[in-house]
Amino acid sequence: MTETALIVENLWKSYDQVTALKGVSFEIGKGEIFGLIGPNGAGKTTTLRIIAGILHPDKGVIRIYGKDPKRDEVEVKRIISYLPEDAGVYRFLKGIEFLHFLAEIYAETSEEAEKMVEYGSRISGLGERLWDPMKSYSKGMKRRLLLASTLMTRPKLAILDEPTSGLDVYHSVLMRKAIKNYVKETGASVLLSSHNMLEVEYLCDRVAFIDKGQIIAIGTPEELKQQFNASNLEEAFINAVGGEVEEHVA
Repeated sequence: MTETALIVENLWKSYDQVTALKGVSFEIGKGEIFGLIGPNGAGKTTTLRIIAGILHPDKGVIRIYGKDPKRDEVEVKRIISYLPEDAGVYRFLKGIEFLHFLAEIYAETSEEAEKMVEYGSRISGLGERLWDPMKSYSKGMKRRLLLASTLMTRPKLAILDEPTSGLDVYHSVLMRKAIKNYVKETGASVLLSSHNMLEVEYLCDRVAFIDKGQIIAIGTPEELKQQFNASNLEEAFINAVGGEVEEHVA
């Protein structure tokens, strides 16, 4: 592995009587797209939220490009971005106004802000619809704009929870290509969670299977398919958990 972008070591998190994470550990290299895969309630979103600084772990270590998110909070916030699965938009803003709003927060100069907006506009693929209020957007259009706004700030680590949720096949393919091209152009890293195994196989250099708050396997898609004698990642995950996927809590 090249330079390490993210280290997650022995992460624990509980909600009341439910232990959501039980010693989760993995690393992501610079320029790597890493997938975190598991059923609902397995601990994926909790892990992403902790790395993004939204939740605090009960125990564990996180390092983002060698920095401690607690001690170096401001610096870390400048080099990461997070797209939640349930992210919303400002309904009465136009799409282009939304991009300008975020660019002005992150950019240090007006020139840098304009470049961010130009890049975000291109990634979104919304064209003239950027000048319409976002309350008129479909779910897929909102998702495209949100993914574009996440990448336009040029984060060194992008954290994406179900990045193509709500998109049709055509626009899902476009967004996957945008993510791939972003990593290729910038050398940044991506941590993503997705239920779409085709998407995971296309995008991810390596994948971690998580179940009941624990990492049960890590490898490239091909390595995992070979390890668990499967023809695809979905089958590999089922085999990895012993052929049974239970309904999880939290």
